[in-house]
Amino acid sequence: MDSKLVPRTLIFAIAGVSLSISAWAQWQWIDKDGRKVFSDRSPPAEIQEKDILKRPGASSNSPGSPAGNSVAASPAAAEKVSAPRLSGKDAQLEARKKQAEDAEAANKKAEEEKTAKARADNCERAKRGLASFESGVRISVINARGEREIMDDAARVAETKRLQGIAGSDCKL
Repeated sequence: MDSKLVPRTLIFAIAGVSLSISAWAQWQWIDKDGRKVFSDRSPPAEIQEKDILKRPGASSNSPGSPAGNSVAASPAAAEKVSAPRLSGKDAQLEARKKQAEDAEAANKKAEEEKTAKARADNCERAKRGLASFESGVRISVINARGEREIMDDAARVAETKRLQGIAGSDCKL
């Protein structure tokens, strides 16, 4: 008696699996490569009407037979039952993308303005320093011990070259 129950149980299990798979895939169509596609979403716009084998809500004995598919029999009924075709664009997602791009552009512009302001400030300081060094006035600096020292000619030439380099790089428009 146990040997008779096992095949019936196996048959019911297989039938249950096939029913659950068909419940997930409400749409069936043939793609451009000739493969059968099962999906819970409508086919892409490039799929022709003749390649759509099954639609949601349509009961058919064999998925490929148009006679068994009552929805495919009348095109007017197909339009009513079929899910709306999605354009592939989400308006909210597009709006969020644009908002993020605008925010990124504003941040980039603010960073560029900040950099330009810092360069202008460095240019102005370098020009003032060069004017002081070129005037011939003795310049004093504070050493590591906090004592004031007068800059010698070698240090003066080195500082002049450094200020000219800063003015050359930051004073360009």
